Formats: sequence, C-alpha cells, structure tokens
Amino acid sequence: MKHIIILLSAFLFNLSSFSQTDVPFDKDYFKDRKDEFKAARKDFDEGMKFMGAIEKMTDPSVSLLKNFKNNIAMYRNAIPFFERAVAFNPNYSVLNYNLGKCYMASNQKFKAADLLEKAYKINPTVSKDIHFFLGWAYHVKNNWEKAKYHYEQYKKTLTTTADAINVDMVNKKLFECTNGEKLEKNPIRVWVDNLGSNINTEFPEYSPLITADESTIIFTARRSDTYKGGVDPNDGQYYEDIYIARKNDKGKWEKAQNLGSEINTDNHDAPAGLSPDGKLLFVFYGWKGAGDIYVSKFENNKYSKPEKLPNDISGKDTYESSAAISFDGKELYFASNRPGGLGEEDIYVSKWDEKKKNWGMPVNLGPTINTKYRETGIFLHPDGETMYFASEGHESMGGFDIFMSKRVNGVWTKPVNVGYPVNSSDDDVFFVTSGSGRYAYYTSFREDGFGEKDLYRITFLGPEKQPLLSGEDNLLVNAKPVKEVKLEPKVEVTTASLIILKGTIRDEQTKIPLGSSIELVDNEKNELITSFTSDATTGKYMITIPGGINYGIAVKADGYLFHSENIFIPKSSGYREYQKDIDLKKIEVGKAIVLRNIFYDFDKATLRSESTAELERLIKLMNENPTLKIEISSHTDSRGSDTYNQKLSEERAKSVVDYLISKGISSSRLVYKGYGETQLLVSDEEIAKMKTNTEREEAHQMNRRTEFKILSK
Repeated sequence: MKHIIILLSAFLFNLSSFSQTDVPFDKDYFKDRKDEFKAARKDFDEGMKFMGAIEKMTDPSVSLLKNFKNNIAMYRNAIPFFERAVAFNPNYSVLNYNLGKCYMASNQKFKAADLLEKAYKINPTVSKDIHFFLGWAYHVKNNWEKAKYHYEQYKKTLTTTADAINVDMVNKKLFECTNGEKLEKNPIRVWVDNLGSNINTEFPEYSPLITADESTIIFTARRSDTYKGGVDPNDGQYYEDIYIARKNDKGKWEKAQNLGSEINTDNHDAPAGLSPDGKLLFVFYGWKGAGDIYVSKFENNKYSKPEKLPNDISGKDTYESSAAISFDGKELYFASNRPGGLGEEDIYVSKWDEKKKNWGMPVNLGPTINTKYRETGIFLHPDGETMYFASEGHESMGGFDIFMSKRVNGVWTKPVNVGYPVNSSDDDVFFVTSGSGRYAYYTSFREDGFGEKDLYRITFLGPEKQPLLSGEDNLLVNAKPVKEVKLEPKVEVTTASLIILKGTIRDEQTKIPLGSSIELVDNEKNELITSFTSDATTGKYMITIPGGINYGIAVKADGYLFHSENIFIPKSSGYREYQKDIDLKKIEVGKAIVLRNIFYDFDKATLRSESTAELERLIKLMNENPTLKIEISSHTDSRGSDTYNQKLSEERAKSVVDYLISKGISSSRLVYKGYGETQLLVSDEEIAKMKTNTEREEAHQMNRRTEFKILSK
C-alpha cells in the first residue's frame, strides 16, 4: 500500500510539473478567470477551425511546403484569433505551435521562431512537423546552423515511401541554406532607401515598375482609396489596385495616385510589366480566367482600358503572372503554367510577326532559364541583352530569388543570383532596374518602414572600394538613408551601354505639341528596328537606344517635313540621357531641314550605303508631294582650304541629286548647291572656347551636313 502511495504521489507531482509547463485550454486551470477564459477559449477554437479546414484540404501527393502555401490565406485569417488566445494563455504548446506556423504565412515571419521554439521546449512532440517549421523559421532569419539542424531532424522522421516528396523538399531547403551562407559571406555593396511618404503609406505597397529614365513608377497597393473601397473577405484587407507617381522638375516623387476605373476594378488588380518608355502597361487580373494578362496603351496622356493578350499567350485555362516586352517591341516574354513546361511556371517568349501583325507561337526558354520550380517576375533591361527574373530554383537562398541572365550571340546564359542582401532567405520577386543599371527598385518589409510593405530604391556601389561609415556596419543596406553616410570618393560602377532620348515634339511656329511617329533604323543594315509615337496630347516621347549600332531616327507627322537625327553609341560608351525637344517644320516654301543620316566616304563625295534609309525617306516625301521643288545643299566644317571645301560640298550635293534622279525623281524638281564652309552652324570662335576635343569634334560634325530646302510647292 505504501508503495502505491509513493507511485501515486510521484505521478501527481509529474502531472503538476507538466501542467505548469504545458497549459491546455481547460477551465480547471483558470478557475479564477472564468470570463477571460471563456473569450480566450472561443478565440482558440475559432483559430483551430481554420487548422481543421486546412487539414481536410491537405493533398498527400504534394509536399508539406506546397500544402502550406496553398492555404496561406487561411493561416493568415487564423492569426488574430490565436494572438488574442496566446495573450491570455502563453504557455500552451499547441497554441504557440499554431500561431508560429501562421506567422510563417505572413509578413511577420520574424516572430515565428520564438513561438515555435517555445512550443518545442514545452512539448517536443507537439507536432510531427515541428522540426520543419523551426528550420524554416530560422532559415528566414539567416540562422543557417539552427535551420540546417532542424531540417536534418525533420528529415529523420521521413521513413516511408510516401515521404519521398518531402525528402526532396527538405533537401532543397538544405541546399538553399548552403547557398545562403555563401552569399551572405560575400555581400554585394548597395544602399537601400525608402521612396518616402509620397509613395509609401501605412498600407502595403509592392511590385514596382519604372520607366527606363526613372521618371514614372507604377505599383500595387492595398489602400483605403482603392477603387470602390472594397475589402477582400478572405483576409480583411482592401483589394489590390494599381497606382502611379511621377517625378517633378526637382527629381522628387509627387504624390502617388490611383490609376482609376479605366485600369482598376472592384477586385484585385496588379501591374505585370511595363515597356521602357511607359507606353505599354501589362495588367494582371487574377480573378479573370485562371489568371490573365491584359495590356493598356498610354494615349492622350492616360492609360486606355486594358485588352486581353491573345489566347496563345494568355490562355483561358492557364495562369500567366508577369510579362515584359523588349525595347524594340518585337519580343514578348511572359511566365505561364501551361502544360508541357519544365516546371510549375516557366518563362516563354513570343516574337512579333510584322507581316501578320500578330504575336507568334510562344517558345519555352528551355532548361538554362527554367527549372522544375517557378520562374516569374520578368524584367527586360532596355539594353536588349539583360534579363532579370525571380526563381524558386537555380541557386536560391530561400523561396524566390532574383536572377540575372545575359544574352550572348542570341542565347540566354546561365542565370546568376544577383546576391545578398538584395536577395534574402524569403521570397524576393519584384525587381526592376533603371536604364543606367545603377539603380533598382523593389519591395521590402522593414521595421522602420511606413507600413507592412514599402517600396525601396537600391543603389549599386560597385566592388571592393569600401565606404567610410558614420556608424555601425549595419548602416550598409539596412535602415539608414544615404544622406547619413559619409562616402569615399565616388565609386565607379559599370553601367549599361544605353542612351535615353526624350523630349517634346511640337509645331515649329506655334509650339503646340504634336502626335507623331518616330522610326528607329539600323543604318548599316538599312533595317527598321522599331517605331514609336509621341503622345498626341502632350507631344512627349522617350526612346531607349542600346549601344553598338549606328542609328537613324526619323520623326514624321502629316503636313510636316520629317526631322532626322543620327546617333552612334559605342558598346563601351556607358549610359547617357538626353533631353531633346523637336520642332517640326510645315511643308512650306523656304523651309529647310538637315539630313543627318546622309554619309559619304572619307574626304569623298561617294554616298555610303548607310545613307539609304534617309534617301528613301526623301524620295517618299517627293512622291507624296509631286509638285515640290527642292534644293539639296552640302556644307563642310572650317578645316581645309576654302577652294577644296567648296568643291567637295558641290560634289556631295550633286551625288545626292544623282541618286534621287536614278530613283525616278525628275531632274527639273532638283537643284544642288555646295556652300563649303560659308554657313557654319557653330562658329570657329565658339569652337575655340570649347574645353574638350570631344566637344570640338561634335561641333565640326554639326557643320558637316547635307540639307534640303523647299524652293516651290
């Protein structure tokens, strides 16, 4: 009997000790707090209803992580119930475990590890999945050692054939930890700055898109001024809408505005891609079909109602999440989960068929770019050679990472992780760069931000040269703005070989803005690369021009003489941005224009083949105006003798007239004249004052020109 009493006492002692550690929701433990217990227990039960519903929807054919991500909304919905319950009873293992797991579905992942660790210490058998979620919680905090330990412990529990899918999943997580350790030890040097209160609010802002010159930003937000003010019943937040902001003359962001009912609906709306000039906006409507992409055109100073992309691209039964168009408008890249792909979501390309005036059949980019996981968030740099995208595969350090691929000889190279801290151990999806390549924009959740998610600008500082910090090393990349950091002399950063040409096209006399067409030609190949338009209301235009090509640019509008420009950008020239307003001249007697894409052999009058496109434009103008009579004139710079320059200019003007006659233009409509150096656009005195040889040579080039003038109509 005595022996039984001792055993019973030991049992009661152990039960008492256990109950002090793991405190379930039993009213016997809270006899003096009955009313509070009743409310907290109700919250706990409501939260557990979500857990029960998730359990019923679990698909044994997919991994634990996939099942978790398929039910993210329900995990998030359970959070407020579990938070109130844990405030009342913080020592229940099941409650801590479930709240920690729910936090892993939210933007509060950093809170999960402590809760899950507490649940594990109270009751190591609280769940068969506890080690996985502990590993994941430490993973997103970059605690690689603890993450790998718990992943390995979870892996030991996977002993059956049915567990194979989770073995693959946890092995991938261990691989990500190895990548994360490596990337964190070799961080890239960047500053990260919040875009400020005109862009960010207390509400979530994310998925930014920018024009190549960084003058316009378009993004998603879930704000109280969403169109029709709707709230998503699934998570209690406002519906997603698309917002836009532009920089003012001082380079500061103006207040972001809702794009309105032409673009936004009373459901979720998100930007999916933007052309470099901002003229084409791709919109993702996740509530239409399986998830479709539409395109809106910027016309008359506003975006038009979006139209769905063709079914070959945005299928009725497939999910397309993002899109990107090349600078010349001839290639459309998009992400899709269509059958026949290599993974859950792949990147495809469709090419524009100029003859048929439609997009060709999409082609999968293949295993160099696509993996068995998801690829999305595509961004094409306007240099025509660089692509950024998000992938769960390749050498990710956790979730989606941003990768970069270069196109070499028409083939996309193996993607490279852009590095830590741009990439994190959590999902990094929305990433775009400026035309210069010096800056990038992305979404981040930071404790010092304005809201749940904010938009940030990344400044790439270049390798090796270290900044002089005004405080701790965590100023680099983390919370402090650039203005609080003292830098060593400017770090040289390799930028894209690209020119951005922008401005306003107007009537020469009235200065009224004009809508016009702008052709970009490869002079050496005599091929039209692409065409643009200026806005009919504002006259504004923007062209992105990659390096390495001799470009001819022609601006045309009905009733006006065309305006031509010549731009050659060596591959090594880097990034430049020019503001050029263009005033078009009406087809009137006495009006003259410079033919900037007429080229001659050195020191000769022989026309070079690069002149063909410009000459054909002139022939077209003459044929469209059959009574027009013109003078072709040639001019030299001031170097060389007067006699030689006069003779050379006459011969060059004659060679143009001879070409026009050979193409059927009557000689009676043509006069040629050489002016030598008698009509310089830039005087010798002005040239002498210039500081650099480059400036002086550009001035001489302006003086060497071919013109035509209208003599009669």
